[in-house]
Amino acid sequence: MKLPEPLIEGKLIERYKRFLADIELSDGTCVTAHCPNPGSMKGLAEPGNLTLLSNSHNTKRKLPLTWELVRVNSGWVGVNTLNPNRLIYEALLTKQIPELAGYQKIKKEATWSPGCRFDFLLTNGADQCFVEVKNVTLAEKDVALFPDAVTERGTKHLRHLMDVVRHGHQAVMLFLVSRGDCGYFRPAETIDPRYAKTLLEASQNGVEILVYRARIEPPEIYLDSRLDYCIIS
Repeated sequence: MKLPEPLIEGKLIERYKRFLADIELSDGTCVTAHCPNPGSMKGLAEPGNLTLLSNSHNTKRKLPLTWELVRVNSGWVGVNTLNPNRLIYEALLTKQIPELAGYQKIKKEATWSPGCRFDFLLTNGADQCFVEVKNVTLAEKDVALFPDAVTERGTKHLRHLMDVVRHGHQAVMLFLVSRGDCGYFRPAETIDPRYAKTLLEASQNGVEILVYRARIEPPEIYLDSRLDYCIIS
């Protein structure tokens, strides 16, 4: 997946109101960029961190700049939570995810029940597979953790995935680790114990868990490799 070019370099001044970030560009200009990430961004939003921004040509946008990547521990981390779905969509089209390569059709934003949509619906004849994708950016040493803040929405997604299995379909929770310095994944139970408990319950009730890592080499983001995980405390 290719990010919009050219990417604009800057340094983070402050991230605030969840979706706003003040950035100092390399020429000394200070700008406000859209931060497309509703999480806490724990470990990422430190003043002085190097950032890369994209520039939208949509004249109707109030904030033309979007925060795409941040430099942490000598590597890039994906900030934009829209990018994992784009990357996974490309990977599904090109059969880069062996566990999901048997499906012929891909539908984005598929409705399962009133008030519940999943990121993808994969079909092959009468066979159906619902896939939910989560962007993972939090890390402790080389362990990727999710979530970085309490997520009631994420817990509801897991319960709906269990409902998918009860109705005889395949359900997949796919975590994309958007940083290259992690070799393992586990739920962040100290941040959201309810989510961690529900993830274990989902796994025990037929929901498949996949964890993949992204390799970020601006302006490209690649699907790298599958990671091992542990969901039992």
